Amino acid sequence: MKIKSGYVAIAGKPNVGKSTFMNALLGTKLSITTNKAQTTRKRILGILDEDNYQIIFIDTPGILHPKYLLQKRMVEYIGASVKDADVLLFMIDIASDPEGNSILKEKEVKEIIEATKAPKILLINKIDLSNEISIGKLFNKINNLNIFKKIIPISATLGANIQQVKDVILEYLPVHPKYYPDDQLSDANERFFVAEIIREKIFEFYREEIPYSTEVIIDEFKERKKGKDFISAVIIVERDSQKPIIIGKKGESIKKLGKIARASIEEFLQRPVYLEVRVKVRNKWRSDPLMLKRLGYNGVDEK
Repeated sequence: MKIKSGYVAIAGKPNVGKSTFMNALLGTKLSITTNKAQTTRKRILGILDEDNYQIIFIDTPGILHPKYLLQKRMVEYIGASVKDADVLLFMIDIASDPEGNSILKEKEVKEIIEATKAPKILLINKIDLSNEISIGKLFNKINNLNIFKKIIPISATLGANIQQVKDVILEYLPVHPKYYPDDQLSDANERFFVAEIIREKIFEFYREEIPYSTEVIIDEFKERKKGKDFISAVIIVERDSQKPIIIGKKGESIKKLGKIARASIEEFLQRPVYLEVRVKVRNKWRSDPLMLKRLGYNGVDEK
């Protein structure tokens, strides 16, 4: 039996639905999702494993013009993921970009699309928020560019045409032995996903610049045969003024954050945990190369 196996990068502007789409394909929530842009910061691998194929999806940060070093790293991750991919899925949001201007006019987007010679598939997402006439116009407009092998209208939220996307990917995926063991879901460990869950709750719970100025470190993770696992998390903020906002009056905000994060962590791990959350200030960490390296945001050429 011939096995098809390969890497499929999912790229697009911030908040077009890339993470929601990958979660829908995998049938489980692996990438964090919020209604705020730039939630995804690192490459996240999600592995769809069956007897005769293994699709390794790479969920990437949203394409943007970087304003500080962290965002520059994020853009580097997109480029590296696209160059490594056997297939590129490029996603646009028809609700916010009905004319396809991101593909037609934006330099950063064009550079990512042109970074690979791999087969390219365009996903027109959020068709549930549009209509057949608008979808048809956008389809024809982009089809005339002759950039993409296939164009598929989808709704990641409703699951519309998700199976069709998988079938098309398998058309272009190379014959190759599986890269990962059967039933492995990702290459990341539990610490990574626990930190991501807490960061997701920060995005949901706090407003304005706070979510974008924070990072989460898992300081301690002890699995216990008897009793709850112990997790100690540190929320990093950029300025002294942000620390009391995270903590809240009499610690109420951080208590609520810990409570909702713990529930999601327990659902993900399928076991009870005791979660301890603290806050530390690391001035201008988003532009500090040494701090970024400590937090796992290495440059693509760094180890």
